[in-house]
Amino acid sequence: MLNQVTLIGRLTKDPELMFTNSGVAYVKLFLAVQRPFKNNEGVNDVDFIPCIIWRKRAENTVNYCRKGSLVSVTGRIQIRQFTNKDDERVFMTEVVGEDLRFLKLESNRRRQDQEEAKTEQPS
Repeated sequence: MLNQVTLIGRLTKDPELMFTNSGVAYVKLFLAVQRPFKNNEGVNDVDFIPCIIWRKRAENTVNYCRKGSLVSVTGRIQIRQFTNKDDERVFMTEVVGEDLRFLKLESNRRRQDQEEAKTEQPS
């Protein structure tokens, strides 16, 4: 059986590195992915797809990506279920990213260089 998905989209916010209780690095992010067809108004709708990235890839994502970065995520679809505080069963679908590629690093580097230049200038 095959459970594989590849997405190309933009990060909806700056990624934030988190750690499990056992110290494993991960990042949760939403990827804005444009649909390949237009709606009735002639506009491509956008889906916001939750993804989770683990370990070194998570660290690299935080170090090199910002809100708006264009990335490719290849991974598998995972469905988690839990009971919320209202005692309702909740199902959450997310992509577990096994590979994340940076597609537009030059704009990220330029933005980072500009931010560093601002902090280095005397007041």
